[in-house]
Amino acid sequence: MSNFSTDRPIGAFDSGVGGLTVVKAMHELLPDEDIFYLGDMARLPYGNKSPETIIRYSREIMAYLRSNNVKAVVVACNTASAHALSILQKEADIPVIGVIVPGVEAALAATRHRRIGIIGTAGTIQSDAYQSLLRRLQPDVVITAQPTPLLVPLVEEDWLSRPATELILEEYFAPMKAAKVDTVVLACTHYPLLKPLAQRVLGPDVTLVDSAQNAAAALAGELENHGLKRIPGSHAAKITIRATDLPAQFTPLAKRFLGQEISDIQKVALG
Repeated sequence: MSNFSTDRPIGAFDSGVGGLTVVKAMHELLPDEDIFYLGDMARLPYGNKSPETIIRYSREIMAYLRSNNVKAVVVACNTASAHALSILQKEADIPVIGVIVPGVEAALAATRHRRIGIIGTAGTIQSDAYQSLLRRLQPDVVITAQPTPLLVPLVEEDWLSRPATELILEEYFAPMKAAKVDTVVLACTHYPLLKPLAQRVLGPDVTLVDSAQNAAAALAGELENHGLKRIPGSHAAKITIRATDLPAQFTPLAKRFLGQEISDIQKVALG
């Protein structure tokens, strides 16, 4: 007999399509789980909004996901993880996982010389969320943090292996090479698509930490701890995607980020 609490979907959200890299990692790691994703396309980007606004948006999305009976929520957005995660966790009676803590923990586990680089949007880097947590957990860590605002549009244009993108990465990574980092955190959910090119630019001795994979692993641990995992093989898992706006490019981008065909993306209103 199926267990109602374990059969409920996992909720996830981001300001746009980037969080679908996290959904893809979740689906690969937890292939029996249904996932319900909301992209807040109508109000992106989050990076230039005040913390108070991010918290309000996140609470509205949380209420929407709860109305769809989710059993856990992944905040698949670095900005919302930085500003709203702790509040959502306090207010919720289900597990709520962000992308920052798993990424930081993975970086500290990977680094050999405690020299860590971080690339992210200007908002994520300015929030100091990754840097402050790294320093709290490892006070002598040497951090090179670099805002990389050109990368999101390049990913969305599918310029994943163009010479121009490689030149821009060379420029962005120059301070990290100078600082001799041995680990780089990809602190934006768009960036996993750039991993092969970033690895080529940085070289084989630098470990890339993917926030999507580590958030998925953290989710799996939380489901296990709370007895919320579905019975393996019991179900053909379904991914449901909703968005607060559906611009023309959303569906092709979503397909590329998720790595599979998508049908029936619907527009929803919050609040």
